[in-house]
Amino acid sequence: MDISLTNREADVMQVLWEHGPSVVAEVQKRLADELAYTTVLTILRTLEAKGYVGHEEEGRAHRYFAAVKQQAAQKSALQHLTRKLYKGSAELLFTHLVSEQKLSPEQVRRMRKLLASKSDRGET
Repeated sequence: MDISLTNREADVMQVLWEHGPSVVAEVQKRLADELAYTTVLTILRTLEAKGYVGHEEEGRAHRYFAAVKQQAAQKSALQHLTRKLYKGSAELLFTHLVSEQKLSPEQVRRMRKLLASKSDRGET
């Protein structure tokens, strides 16, 4: 499934992933930006129309929940980024990340370990 989120949609999804099922007012309160209740509701309804969010009725309110896993959205976004900006090359993306970031020795060690384990298993 190709998951495509705007910045605002990603912010709302992050709230649902971190805090679980929430009513509109809870999502609104947890967002970094101050958005109107109706704006948050519109975003949630758009996400629901896309199939990324569902809801359960709770009295007169709706409690919204993430219908897609955060890992699936991350994978989709990374694939999109790789296709669009790095000519589909994971190696170019990796090279850019490593050369442009200030990585700690521990981060480098973990990356080397991950690459070695993929190589040992014959994964590409």
